[in-house]
Amino acid sequence: MTPEEMQAHIGETIGTSEWLLIDQEMIDKFADATGDHQFIHVKPELAKMTPFGGTIAHGFLTLSLIPVLAEKSDIDRPANVKMAMNYGGNRVRFINPVRSGKQVRAHFKLIKMFEKHPGQWEQTLEITLEIEGEDKPGYVAEWITLFFI
Repeated sequence: MTPEEMQAHIGETIGTSEWLLIDQEMIDKFADATGDHQFIHVKPELAKMTPFGGTIAHGFLTLSLIPVLAEKSDIDRPANVKMAMNYGGNRVRFINPVRSGKQVRAHFKLIKMFEKHPGQWEQTLEITLEIEGEDKPGYVAEWITLFFI
């Protein structure tokens, strides 16, 4: 679909990802990569004593999954893209912790799509991270991507 055709879908959910397991190994690797070894993430015995009842994923870990969740989705992407890059976020709210052993998936809603410069399109998606078996999402984020056509 061309970027112009995508503009007709502003305000619509344009894709949903497959489920992805967030296990303790993933959480531990993220802790090692970022240096964030807070006990609620990496010490299951101590984390059991918290209101979470066990370890939880780092909020930034769940946010960093946007590329893999997008890749594992049916989301429509603009045709003839030469390069795409993260441009940033407008808003992120971590609403509900993602417990170790839970599966998550993302729902992608198109908020904005416009030609910023000739051949350069800016897309803003609202991404809602659904947690399997939970009423509240892990987060809702507005994420911006630049596409070079």
